Amino acid sequence: MSLNMKTALVPGEVDSGYAWWRLVLTLVLGTVACVGNWSVVVLLPTLELEFRTVRGGASLPYTSTMVGFALGGLLMGRLVDRVGLVGPVLVGAILLCIGYIAGALATDIWQFSAISFVIGLGSAAGFAPLISDLSHWFRKYRALAVAFAASGSYLAGAVWPLIIEHFQATQGWRATHVGIGIFAPLAMAPLALMLRRRPQASAYADADAQTAAARTELGLKPNVLQAILVVAGFSCCMAMSMPQVHIVAYCGDLGYGVAVGTQIIALMLGLGVVSRLASGALADRIGAGPMLIMGSSMQALALLLYLFFNSQSSLYVISGLFGLFQGGIVPMYAVLIRQFLPPREAGMRISLVLMATILGMACGGLAAGYIFDATGSYRLAFLHGFFWNCINLALVSWLILLPRLRQRRAVALAA
Repeated sequence: MSLNMKTALVPGEVDSGYAWWRLVLTLVLGTVACVGNWSVVVLLPTLELEFRTVRGGASLPYTSTMVGFALGGLLMGRLVDRVGLVGPVLVGAILLCIGYIAGALATDIWQFSAISFVIGLGSAAGFAPLISDLSHWFRKYRALAVAFAASGSYLAGAVWPLIIEHFQATQGWRATHVGIGIFAPLAMAPLALMLRRRPQASAYADADAQTAAARTELGLKPNVLQAILVVAGFSCCMAMSMPQVHIVAYCGDLGYGVAVGTQIIALMLGLGVVSRLASGALADRIGAGPMLIMGSSMQALALLLYLFFNSQSSLYVISGLFGLFQGGIVPMYAVLIRQFLPPREAGMRISLVLMATILGMACGGLAAGYIFDATGSYRLAFLHGFFWNCINLALVSWLILLPRLRQRRAVALAA
């Protein structure tokens, strides 16, 4: 066996064969755990009828789920820095079991919303902790690896809505919730145990020096950079939430039916997976910053298209484009944090920014629901999302282009 082959198979090595195997397991685990992000989207029209509430009220469980997802990601991200990945994932599996079974017993929208918070806490184990952990196992292909870890959430959105819609139609939504509550821990626990290894200490030491040099070039203090990324992340997901949260209900309002809306969101998020992986591969070549600017610009374009077209065929096309355009945005924040901020704090710092993105989804989804109730239309809700997208684009453009402007100024002065 050659020296290169031996190196590739040693567990604990950055960029090793084991790291790629870990990447595959991470994707599967994220797909299972993030069921909580999408089950409530499919149920939104059903909850509106079941609990006799308005669209804004029916959006509350989604918001509650996302708040739990955000808080859980922050807590589990801090925990993964201290004890590794297994503990947070097992906690998440237990919370999903409790949340889904309890949700099946809810008698009003307020109970269901409170229980959805627990589901969000559990699903958090399949996002920020996985992204943070996998970022330590890759250097050359870090953006692609982070994109893979983040794709579990979108792959869940492509797979779970179709499964949930089928069982909801045949068995009812309460029985479907019980089934998910049983399945989630049975699938997540073995996967967690297969991911119990931690990266070697040398990986952290090498990365410390690299991030210090990169941060000097950027010219911003760590907490200032963190704050900018938090606001940018919140803004982009305020925009992103409108189609993702309300497309099923929107299709129902237009007379196309919930099944069509479910197919559209599955298409959107399936292409979002493609977008995340392609964006990760491209970011390893051109950098996470330019990739972030590109994704934000194209997401803004897709939101504008929703304002002018609403036929069934056009919604398939626009939603597919939206998935392709926006899928790569969120992983780029994690790549930037690993590039510029201390690696030993990656779990907490990545989780903080991802918490902001999730809160953006929560607030954006709720705002769109209440805008619909106030106006009887989603048109203003799409404009609301576009406004927040412009804020994001302005922030990330300034952040990424600032060092280049400083370099050009320095060259001009030197000349």
